Amino acid sequence: MREEREALLSPLATRSIDSRGRERDEVPDPLRTAFEVDRDRIAHSKAFRRLKHKTQVFINPEGDHFVTRMSHTLQVTQIARAIARALDLNEDLTEAICLGHDCGHTPFGHTGEAALSEYAGDKEWLHSEQGVRIFRLLEPKNLTWEVLDGIRAHTWRVSPPPHTPEGWICRFADRIAYLNHDLLDAVRAGLVTQKDLPGDVTAVLGDFIDDSWIGRMIDAVIEESIGRGRVMMRQDVLQAMRTFRDFMFERVYLRPESRAQAERARTVIHQLVEHLCANPDQIPDSYRRADDPVQLQAIDFVAGMTDRYALNLHDRWFRPRGLV
Repeated sequence: MREEREALLSPLATRSIDSRGRERDEVPDPLRTAFEVDRDRIAHSKAFRRLKHKTQVFINPEGDHFVTRMSHTLQVTQIARAIARALDLNEDLTEAICLGHDCGHTPFGHTGEAALSEYAGDKEWLHSEQGVRIFRLLEPKNLTWEVLDGIRAHTWRVSPPPHTPEGWICRFADRIAYLNHDLLDAVRAGLVTQKDLPGDVTAVLGDFIDDSWIGRMIDAVIEESIGRGRVMMRQDVLQAMRTFRDFMFERVYLRPESRAQAERARTVIHQLVEHLCANPDQIPDSYRRADDPVQLQAIDFVAGMTDRYALNLHDRWFRPRGLV
């Protein structure tokens, strides 16, 4: 009956009964659709729980109200469900993708991701790929193809893009959430004021008051998607969001203080990986896959750490107390 209700969704929606399936066959749940099962598996995973102590922008912040990966993930999920409901797409698939989209993120935000890229040769180490690796191999949940595809392609740097409209919703919801809440954090930290915002952004989105831009961006996705028959954002708002993103990189993400902090975080990541490569017995069993090189096992372990765990472990190994 639950699957039959999905027939009432938009013709563009992804239906659980049409899923490409799971890597390993399993008996279907009698009460939940396949996408509902995936949503619950992700929400109860260790990787999801670790998000509460992973950085969004400010590394290991002391204040209570700075955005973490957990609060960001919940905000992305709320935004995405609002869009999916308005467009009559599959909310359960949308929620599963959004809950899992950042589970592969490193400690210290994108700084940690960049630090691990230095071990990837001519490739870029991507948290989206790590998220898929976690749920396929490190903490295997046997998720459906559609959920894994949405996690893989939620970041705009990845090609090919998502194969489902629900995956595209996660792309837009992720950017809407992080730009707006990172700006709130920057205002709270005294880095940016209302008068600093680019005029061509406020001309389209209005004054930035609390979360007012979020609603306008959501509306721009819904309106354009209805008119075009696929998930898109109205062009004027999309351009304003791009300008807004450039502003955030210049004034917040790449400010001199942030670069100095990022270099310290990079050092922590590298020293942890090198120490574990030299001492593989200190890698937990859950990351010691027999067929993987030691360096990959070390990277998997470090990538899964929270900010505070990485810093505490680094202190233990490189700043031992009690020495004269």
